[in-house]
This record gives sequence, structure tokens and C-alpha cells, in this order.
Amino acid sequence: MRVLVTGGAGYIGSHTLVELLTEGHEAFVFDNLSNGHEEALSRVKQLANKDFGFVKGDIRDGEALDKAFLEFKPEAVIHFAGLKAVGESVEQPLAYYENNVAGSVELLKAMGAHDCKKIVFSSSATVYGTPQYLPLDEDHPVSPVNPYGQTKLMVENILKDWAQDGRSATALRYFNPVGAHVSGRIGEDPHDIPNNLMPYIAQVAIGKREALQIFGDDYETRDGTGERDYIHVTDLANAHIAALGTMNEAAGFSVYNVGTGQGTTVKELLAAYGETVGQELPFETVQRRSGDVASSVASPKKANEALNWSATLSVHDATSSSWNWQAQNPDGYAQ
Repeated sequence: MRVLVTGGAGYIGSHTLVELLTEGHEAFVFDNLSNGHEEALSRVKQLANKDFGFVKGDIRDGEALDKAFLEFKPEAVIHFAGLKAVGESVEQPLAYYENNVAGSVELLKAMGAHDCKKIVFSSSATVYGTPQYLPLDEDHPVSPVNPYGQTKLMVENILKDWAQDGRSATALRYFNPVGAHVSGRIGEDPHDIPNNLMPYIAQVAIGKREALQIFGDDYETRDGTGERDYIHVTDLANAHIAALGTMNEAAGFSVYNVGTGQGTTVKELLAAYGETVGQELPFETVQRRSGDVASSVASPKKANEALNWSATLSVHDATSSSWNWQAQNPDGYAQ
């Protein structure tokens, strides 16, 4: 299948690109490089031993999208492009609505103009808000508590309305992506201070940061620290390939949780990383962050059954692959 990948130079996009190419699909990347790295694309070509097209462009730019669709003529789209930091979304809500929502509308317009009827969308478990029960399944009420989550839910609702007359849309609600490609050649490279836990721990492990800040240790969890469902980025990438496969059979809108069904606390993840690098890693406990929930764990049953997909990699696989990436690339792609 010919697949246009928006945001393909980013963390999850680049890992999905490797799996797409390895599975024999053709790919074309459309990315403005605000969260992505062109060097990641070069390394993907080496890993997959296969070439693909790339255009630097913004999904809010309808003309640039039109040119990309004319050039590549995709049969499907995997849509990663967008802003992704919860805290930043609270500070800059309009930027998030403009990029994530208006940008997605521009993308769907381009798809309509070029008769492209299949899209897999990068959604998020943040659409659920504060859990009313665990594990979270797709029937759990949706009530995002920040603008980032609101934008993901808005795009899901737009896709639900768009996916008719033979059009097909699948939203994958990610839990917490972690880890790196087994080769250590591509991984998570934050442009600034990491927003996500594992790259922060990795920077502590390599000596770039003095200690991990743990935001609160008085939650109702095993050790008082927040519990999350950490999904290896390679497993997450393969969920997109599985979702594309089902689109040949069914039109309409579908939504799936992408997680492991297992929870890991902050202290447990820190200890696992410490085991990987062979030393205890320092931390300090600070105040809770506003909006953080005690626990968020997926029920992946629907994806397991409908997509014939399941997570196969462990937290240990994630810490070892993350450390492999960090050790090989102490300054990320910059070097």
C-alpha cells in the first residue's frame, strides 16, 4: 500500500516508518520538523534498506499538502503530525487547536480532493480524563482535562463524521510510548527538556541531569508514585500496520486502545532502568503536578481481538533499547 505519513520524522512516526517499509509498503513523509529530525529519516532508510519520499511541509498548508498528494498519490494516510505536550497545551491552547484540529481538517480536505479514503490517526488515552474505573476500555466516558486531550477527542469526532461513503478512519488511543528501535539507531530525542518520563531517566543515567524529579509520592498506588501503562514504541508502530490491514475489510470509524494492560509506577520504571545500566539512579520527590492521575492502565482486549495485535515487548525491553539508543547517541540526532 502507498502510505503518506504525516509527522514521520518524529519519535513514533520514524519507528512506524521502519515497520511499514519492512512490511513492503511504500511510504512518503510529510513533516515540518518542529518535533521531528531529518537525520531520523536518513537512519530509517538505512535500517529498512529502502528509500521513500520526503517533503518538508506543515499540515495547515493546504497547497503543500495538495502537492504532496499529487506527487505520491497515497492510498492511505497515517497521521502523527501535531503538537504533543500536555503542559504546553495549557499554556498555549490556541496553538494546539490550530495545529492539531485545523491541521487535521486541512489534511482531510486534501484526502478528499485526491480520493484517498483511509486514515489511521494518532490519538491518546488523555481523551479519557480522570479514570472512573480501571483498566480503561473504549467504552469508558471521554472527558479530557487539558487542551491536548481535547484536540485529540475533537479530531476523533471529526473522523467519525468523515468516515462514511466508503471512507475509513481508525483512531489509536496510545497509552505511554517508551523505548527505541532495537538497533539503537533511532529513538526519542526531545528538542529540549523531556516531557516524557523515560527520556528524562535516560538523561539522568548518562549524566546530563542530576536526578529524576518525581511529582508526588502520595498517590494510592503500590509505592505512592503514579502508575502508567508503558507500551514499547515498536509494539505501538506495529499496531498501525495492523490497523491499516483491517481497513481493506471495513469502512467507517473505529477506535482502539494501544497498551499492554500492565501498570508500572514511576519508581518501578526508575528501578528497571537502574538495573539496565547497573546502578541506582538518583531521584528527588517534588510536589504533584496539577492534572496528574494516580493510575492509567489500558484494556487492550478490543485491539487484541479486532486487529489481531498485542504487545509483545516488556518494560525491560524498553529500558534496554532506550539505554542502547541513549548510549550510542548522547546528544540525540544532533551529533
